[in-house]
Amino acid sequence: MELNWQEMLFEFFGGIGIFLFAIKFMGDGLQKTAGNKLRDLLDRYVTNPLMGVAVGILFTLLIQSSSGTIVITIGLVSAGFMTLRQSIGVIMGANIGTTVKAFVIGFDIGEYALPIMAIGAFLIFLFKKKSIQNIGEIIFGFGGLFLGLELMTSGMSPLQHLSSFTDFTLKTSEHPLLGVIAGTVMTMLIQSSSASVAFLQGFYSEGLISLHGALPILFGDNIGTTITAVLASIGASVSAKRTAAAHVLFNVVGSIVFLIFLTPFTLYIEWIAGVLSLENKMQIAFAHGTFNVVNVILQFPLIGTWIYLLVKVIPGEDMNTKFKPKHLEEDFILESPSIAIGQAKEEILRMGEFSIQGLEKTYDYLKNGHQHDAVEAYRLEDVINHLDTKITNYLVKISSQPLSSQDSSRHFMLLGTVRDIERIGDHFENIIELIDYQGEQRLQLTTDALEDISEMFELTINTVKKALEALDLSNDQIAREVVEQEQIIDRMERQFRKNHIIRLNERLCSGHAGVMFVDILSNLERIGDHSVNIADAVLGKRI
Repeated sequence: MELNWQEMLFEFFGGIGIFLFAIKFMGDGLQKTAGNKLRDLLDRYVTNPLMGVAVGILFTLLIQSSSGTIVITIGLVSAGFMTLRQSIGVIMGANIGTTVKAFVIGFDIGEYALPIMAIGAFLIFLFKKKSIQNIGEIIFGFGGLFLGLELMTSGMSPLQHLSSFTDFTLKTSEHPLLGVIAGTVMTMLIQSSSASVAFLQGFYSEGLISLHGALPILFGDNIGTTITAVLASIGASVSAKRTAAAHVLFNVVGSIVFLIFLTPFTLYIEWIAGVLSLENKMQIAFAHGTFNVVNVILQFPLIGTWIYLLVKVIPGEDMNTKFKPKHLEEDFILESPSIAIGQAKEEILRMGEFSIQGLEKTYDYLKNGHQHDAVEAYRLEDVINHLDTKITNYLVKISSQPLSSQDSSRHFMLLGTVRDIERIGDHFENIIELIDYQGEQRLQLTTDALEDISEMFELTINTVKKALEALDLSNDQIAREVVEQEQIIDRMERQFRKNHIIRLNERLCSGHAGVMFVDILSNLERIGDHSVNIADAVLGKRI
């Protein structure tokens, strides 16, 4: 039989493309439907590895991406908001959560893919309500999974008539290690274990490979999916690298164990397929689910051992733990609300220091364009947001206690101050985005414009420093200096806007570059406003 290679390749790769798009589209819809607090779910409820497993499963079910769950977890570990021990539990849960997709694909509803997609498209385009559109995205993506799978399967099916391919599958069955390598490489290339498992389900359902040959490829799929975590950890903290390594270790050890017991595992899948009358695709789904669940059960007691090993293999002191709250002791709230308010003030000062560091990194990014400065500034802004939540919650708990009039005033002013510092973080994040826009659009600022921004930037950073110093020392004189410097910042903004208009009239700069310039000035001026709010709190009442 002569094979139509063009048709086969077009269907196969087109099917992969549709499948990957459908996964992302459905995941985006699920994430929008679930709300914007998914990250808080990881941060708030992962108190120990067992809770990590549960939350990892739930989070992965919500966003339909184990890689997405693990990348976010690495971000939280990198920022010091989650420990390595907690993150390993989330990784284990994510591995279980991702198996659900294989079970869904195991149901043969490919013939209904197009009408399902049509329903999703109608919801997206015929309704204005966002919640309905999000549901439409989920349904459209769900149908797309099966359409992509059908195309992949139909593209692969003629291979059963190709003798060289048959020989290869026989070798894979005889040498399971080849299957593990094949599954690992395939998943690394497309960076989606769900797509690789779906590909394998189609492969097996068409009779192109035996179960004994398919299972090692499945093990390899689980190893290959760790590449996303490894890439996400590049340039991150030591703990983030250890978290990525934990993901690799977890899946590699599990694959080795199952490879050793490949024959009894194959017999188990054949037995359960006979008992439950499972179709071929569902057999792979059960194998995938069994692999990850048993892997978690086997390795959960070894978390302490893995942590010890990872610390030895990836040595170094992780400075990111400094980002966690240090002063918010819950016991003080009941015992002495006055002391608790003092603790909150100390944490706010730490938060303020991070805002200064973020401003300095943003200024460095403006001057030299080094991407690592932007990454560090974004991370600091993330830290500021996290501390804002923790400090605000702490202050809210304090408000439930009886407070003296003086403590009540201090409490009220601290609530406002923490908000001002959080807004400083938002503004330097805006400036980073403007600098990114400049690079993307290849906009050029004149030398005079850069000098104006630099002068205003340096004064703004100095003003924030003085505001925090005034807060720390409750110093009226320093607070007045902040007010005076903020007035200078206001005058600078007005003058530099005029300078910009002159340059624009003289055609020395473009309109787009000018808009970016003015927006940076505006953000710096707003940072000055928040600094003076802190100073006014000091002048109004000693904190």
